[in-house]
Order: sequence, then C-alpha cells, then structure tokens
Amino acid sequence: MTVHESVVDAIGGTPLFRLARLGAGLATPVYAKAEFLSIGGSVKDRAALSMVLAAERDGLLRPGGTIIEATSGNTGIGLTIVGRRRGYRVIACVADRSAVEKSDILRAYGAEVVLAPTTLPAEHPDHLFNVVRRLAEEIPGAWLANQYDNPANPDAHVRTTGPELWEQTGGRVTHFVAGVGTGGTISGTGAFLKKASGGGVTVVGADPESSRYGGGDGSPYFVDSIGHFLHPGTAEDRWPESYHREVVDHVERIPDRESLLTARRLAREEGLLAGPSSGTAVAAALRVARGLGPDDLVVVLLPDSGRSYLSKLYSDDWLRRWGFLEEPRGADDTGPTVRSLLDARPGGPVAVASDASVADALAVLREVPGGVAPVVLARPERPYGVSATEVLGSLSSAAVERAVTEGRAASDGPVTALLGPALPTVGVGQSLAEARESLGPGQDAALVLVDGRAVALVRRDELAG
Repeated sequence: MTVHESVVDAIGGTPLFRLARLGAGLATPVYAKAEFLSIGGSVKDRAALSMVLAAERDGLLRPGGTIIEATSGNTGIGLTIVGRRRGYRVIACVADRSAVEKSDILRAYGAEVVLAPTTLPAEHPDHLFNVVRRLAEEIPGAWLANQYDNPANPDAHVRTTGPELWEQTGGRVTHFVAGVGTGGTISGTGAFLKKASGGGVTVVGADPESSRYGGGDGSPYFVDSIGHFLHPGTAEDRWPESYHREVVDHVERIPDRESLLTARRLAREEGLLAGPSSGTAVAAALRVARGLGPDDLVVVLLPDSGRSYLSKLYSDDWLRRWGFLEEPRGADDTGPTVRSLLDARPGGPVAVASDASVADALAVLREVPGGVAPVVLARPERPYGVSATEVLGSLSSAAVERAVTEGRAASDGPVTALLGPALPTVGVGQSLAEARESLGPGQDAALVLVDGRAVALVRRDELAG
C-alpha cells in the first residue's frame, strides 16, 4: 500500500478506466482518466501545486502570505489544500453561478470565500476578475495565482499529466480529448503527447456549443468550469494565455443537454460519478471514436467529481426546471407536460432587447398575445436563442403605455427604466400542474425553457389542463 508524508504527495497519479459500456459497439477503445481521484477531487490540484511552488521559487509568495484566486471552485480547492498545508491564508473568489457545494468545500478546507459575478462586462469593477485584482492590491503579502495567464498552469501537465498518460497507454494513445477552461490542461498535456509521439497524437477540445472557443456566440451555458463566456458589453474578447491554441487540432462543440445527460450515463453505466464538464468531454470523445479504427486509442480526461454537483446535474428536479429532462418520472407519470403546448408553436418567444427604446418596445408588445414579453440582454447575434440567465425582467403594454401617458417615460427613452419583475419559468418536461404552481398572484404568463433557453411564453389559461 502507498504511504505519503503529505496530502500534497497524493496529487495526480490518477488511473485510467475503459468506458466499456458507453463505448460499446465502437472499434476504438475509449479510456477515461479519472482526475477526480486526486486528493482535492479535480485535475486542478496539479496546476495549484505547480503555481504555488513556482511563486515560492520566484519570491512572489512568502511565509505568512495570502493566496488569492478567481475560480469556479476546483482551482480554489486545490490552492486551499496546498496553501493551508504550507501555512498560507487563502481567499477564493468564486463565480456566483458555481455549484454551492464548491463554496462549501472551500470553506471546509479553510478558505475565505468571496462570491462575485462573471455575468458582467469584463471591464465592470464588480466582475470576478476585477474583484480579485483589487484584493491582491489591497492585502499586504498577497499573491494572485491567475491560473488563466500563469505559465505554471500548463507546465504542470507537461510535467505530470502528459507523461502519466503516455506511460499508462504504453505510448499507444492516438487521440486526447479534454475540455477547455483556462486551457492549461489541454495545452500542457497535449503538447507533451504531441512531442512524445512525434506529432502522432491528435488533440481534441471539448466545448459547450455556445462557448467562444469553438466559435459560439459567447452566450451563457450550463456546464461549469469550461468554455468561454462573453458578455455583449465586454470591449475586448481576451482569451487566457494558458490556452495554447496551436496545440489543439480541432474542437467538438457539445450542446448542454448532451453534456449533462452523458455525465449522468457515465455515473449510472460506468460507475464514474463525474462533473458536467466530464460529460462534455466524454460526448466529444465518443464522437471522435466513431470515426476511428481498432488501431487507435482515445483517452478522455474527466476533470472533477460529481459530488460537487448533486444539487444541479444529479438533481432530477433541477434538470426538469431548466428544461433539460423530459423523461417520465415513472411508469405512472403519463399526464401532459408543458411540451404538449409547444407542438403548434413556431419559433421562440417574442422578446424586447435591453437596448430598445420605449417606442420600439411598445411596437413589439402590441403584437404579442396578452401584451407581455421578457426583456433580455441585447446580443448582436442569437443563434442559440435566449438564455434564461440573460432575462433581465419583463414589460407589459398596459404598464408602458400608462408610463408614457403619465409622463414618466419618453418614447425615445430606455426601456430598462420600466422593467418589471422577470416572468416565472417552467421546464418543458414539467407537468401542467407544476407549471400552474409556478405562477404567483397577478402573474398570467411564464417562460418555457428548453435546455436553459426560453422558447415560448405560455399563459395561465393554457395551463388549465
């Protein structure tokens, strides 16, 4: 049995598992590297240790210092384990949309957690990245890890992850698939494998469909820890320096539903309880493997544990509320769902953009049945529809007309000054009874969500069922 002098010695060294059931019928074997079996529960343990050691070596982090990082959770956990073990204070600034379990884990390890938004323009002072920079400037002896631009991030995988994979497969790996978040994992591991194989290994990025890395519009997606979100108000679309694009041969773009349901299959069919980004990576790996033969070997990296997502990915109720789950709850669940109301509805819901004028909004509202519409964050392009997380509020034609008549709003004024509360949302797989319950007093309509995006508006009378 292995004995370690410190938990830090248990970082990395993770096993490979063949995905025999998910890969059934494929000529090419697919193996998964289970990074969630690292001591901190994710691949980010490797980068955390590498960055701390480099900062100590370079004199950037001294005894009694403070480690600060912006994180979706995993890197913060790794930095907290390493940092607290080495005597540092750790402040983890966590994206407010991250799973709540991650903040709980950070606190359990001794980190101070600060929640901050990422759904703001990058230049906004309250954006997550600006919050950590401000803290690093204000706290004496603070060091900002900055995983997005820190060369010690990809270097960790050049030195550890890549060599492990090469040895574990006996040099037989032909395709490496991983998600792209900061880019450190795929860049470092991919660079090593390409060099070791003389250029023979193909490196494939797995990306949420709307992420900018794969060419999406940058609108929100529902897979934690990977992808590149771009707020439409951000002046510069800046990509991480840890992501070496030249290493990645191509990117597979995976819809959120496919990612989430693949992760659940991974747990139920392979016994591997991994997070949503693992679902993205496995879905991409299976696509890649379908075009290969018996002499190829695909390795896919599973970044973190599903234990951090029990309230989201592994909650049937959460998936149903956001429109990702439509399967019946059981054999007796045969009643009509919200999906039954959508069959005869072409297109998505009529919405008012946040940069519209009052006059423009009224023109839209007068054409909408019931005179009610959501107000959504304006984007130049919306090929994937309206994300529910970008709904800012609602408007009714009656309220807008009253404001104009009473002189409280000018026709050329901003519509955002008249915002009412956001409409309630219902998932497409919820029953009509559940949808009715979502409507509060005075609310006569709800937005229907499919895969986290608003596709229709349903009225109270339609839900009488």
